[in-house]
Amino acid sequence: MLARQRQEAILREVDRAGGARVSELVDLLGVSDMTVRRDIEALAVNGLVMKVHGGAAAAVGRSAEEPGFHVKSGLNPGPKSAIARVAAGLIAPGSSIAISAGTTTYAVAHELVNVPNLTVVTNSPRVADLLHNPQREDLTVVLTGGVRTPSDALVGPVADTTLGSLHVDTLILGVHGIDQVAGLTTPNLIEAATNRALIATAQRVIVVADESKWGVIGLSTFATLAQVDVLVTSAGLDAEAQRIVSEQVGRLIVAQPLGFETDDKPRKVRSS
Repeated sequence: MLARQRQEAILREVDRAGGARVSELVDLLGVSDMTVRRDIEALAVNGLVMKVHGGAAAAVGRSAEEPGFHVKSGLNPGPKSAIARVAAGLIAPGSSIAISAGTTTYAVAHELVNVPNLTVVTNSPRVADLLHNPQREDLTVVLTGGVRTPSDALVGPVADTTLGSLHVDTLILGVHGIDQVAGLTTPNLIEAATNRALIATAQRVIVVADESKWGVIGLSTFATLAQVDVLVTSAGLDAEAQRIVSEQVGRLIVAQPLGFETDDKPRKVRSS
């Protein structure tokens, strides 16, 4: 098992139980005490858990905390890949799309590289760099400009003004957190305004978020669940959360891992 896989397993256990002892993790992962301690140390350095005597505890969440892109990019790569594959399949050739910043939306951009005749508006320099190809006359990439956040989003008045004059078919939107009451949230007040501007550009809003985002509440709400036309999430979202979400969003799609279903189609919880 790779270090990243072990650390994800530790995070899941800590999230589930609020904490975990080293001895329990040794049994769970089948590795040495020293390996578990190193993994806990790595997670603690990134602020993902608190290192306590004999194990790890859940980090005390603060609504204004904003993890950097490099921290988030290492989390849940399997679910993000499944979500990206499904979300990209919802984009038709010839579309105009907006893509917000974030690690899951960046994964979607990877899946869109070979889709023909796209016009892409983004506030993510990483997405713009990924999709930019001077050899492709059928691909137009527009970077909004703005002030860069820790999560590598360009936000603020420059971005908002640019977005205010644009209209796209679909927005691919990443989120910091989703909650049945708080809706879609971010820890960054300025990014919240830019996300609202992104939503205003689009005829259809597709939110991409793995199960770890459920129940997370950032400082600022920028949209309600009712404003989401399609939510693509991962198979780990529990049945009760799926029920709650499906009653509020237009359509919920649970992206299954490759090989889970023979036809590799997303499982539709609700369509409208």
